[in-house]
Amino acid sequence: MENMKPTPQERKYFTPIVIGLSVLALNGIIFLLGRFVFGIGSVTNLDNQHPWGIWIGIDVAAGVALAAGGFTTAALGHIMHKDQYHAIIRPALLTATLGYTFVAASVMIDLGRYYFIWHPLLMWNGSSVLFEVGICVMIYLTVLYIEFLPIVTERFIGKVNLPGFLKKFNQPVDKFLRILDRGLEKTMFVFIIAGVVLSCLHQSSLGTLMVIAGPKMHPLWQTPILPLLFLLSAITVGLPMVIMESVITSKSFGLKPETHILSNLSNIVAPLLGVYLAFKIGDMMIRKTFVYLYEVNAASVMFTLELLIGIIIPLRLFMSRQVAKSPVAMATASFLVILGVLMNRINNFLIAYNPPYAVKSYFPSIGEISVTIGFVALEILLFRFFVINFPIVSEPDTTAPHTKFSLRGTTK
Repeated sequence: MENMKPTPQERKYFTPIVIGLSVLALNGIIFLLGRFVFGIGSVTNLDNQHPWGIWIGIDVAAGVALAAGGFTTAALGHIMHKDQYHAIIRPALLTATLGYTFVAASVMIDLGRYYFIWHPLLMWNGSSVLFEVGICVMIYLTVLYIEFLPIVTERFIGKVNLPGFLKKFNQPVDKFLRILDRGLEKTMFVFIIAGVVLSCLHQSSLGTLMVIAGPKMHPLWQTPILPLLFLLSAITVGLPMVIMESVITSKSFGLKPETHILSNLSNIVAPLLGVYLAFKIGDMMIRKTFVYLYEVNAASVMFTLELLIGIIIPLRLFMSRQVAKSPVAMATASFLVILGVLMNRINNFLIAYNPPYAVKSYFPSIGEISVTIGFVALEILLFRFFVINFPIVSEPDTTAPHTKFSLRGTTK
């Protein structure tokens, strides 16, 4: 197998697509400013019966699940010592870091009193599921930043070149980076293990949030094993997110797709989808909630689409050897899995949730939609910036006879 080395991609930043994404991001930021200046009610359609909208259902619940590629690839590459996957760990780590950063931002903007976001740090409530989710997300986000630090030190060690009067700090900064790099190399395994454990905790606890909703949830989704289903769906979607990101990145930067790595990943996705489907169908049969599928309404249609589009069809695709040979086919199958998990979170937090005294149904406002789209666009723009300026994406290393990846994902 070719030796791979993470390398900054020296490309121009602005392209027609980047300019279009910049417009969407700017539009979202404008509505976001309106939310902070005039209040959350001026931008959203939220009310006392519908306190959570798409900023929680999509930006937080779905965002946390779709950022699962970070802990799934960390578990594969570091804990299970599957060295062939090291080349895709850094892009997955970057995706997870950006994803969780915007998840935290989404939680803050969805709070009526956003300036109290720090309260869980001091005002502990051990019986609150939301407290457990908040603490785990905050700690895991910190862990992700720490895991990203070796990429920063690798980028700047020996290359610190501060301008003007700051030149006198070049040597001290470089020395600090080297000390930091050595310290991270000896302790990184602790943060990697902590990241995997914390991810499993809050991925499942998001499901617990809807369990305690009780009869407010539609029976098709309200189940005692909802925390397990949330965890299984997060693990299942982690690798398709990595495949999708890898194919799009290769296309965007004119690189050769890492087909052999992606094929190996796709072979893992099918069993994961099978396990997830077995639990979904088994739970439905045991609780006999399949009777609700005889009715034609929004709940039955969305549940059926979630199963077909997000699990059954991609399961069949990932079982095909022809799909495993084509990056485009693997990306298509991965997109369906991603779409299925996105639908699952929307179904759980929006479609299935039925407030007891609601006088009207909830539909997101233009401002809510704009902020959500703007966050997605901004995340893509930041991903491109980091890939261009930092050693994220791996390329064949022709300068060294042998390349070995360390625990941190760097080369030696």
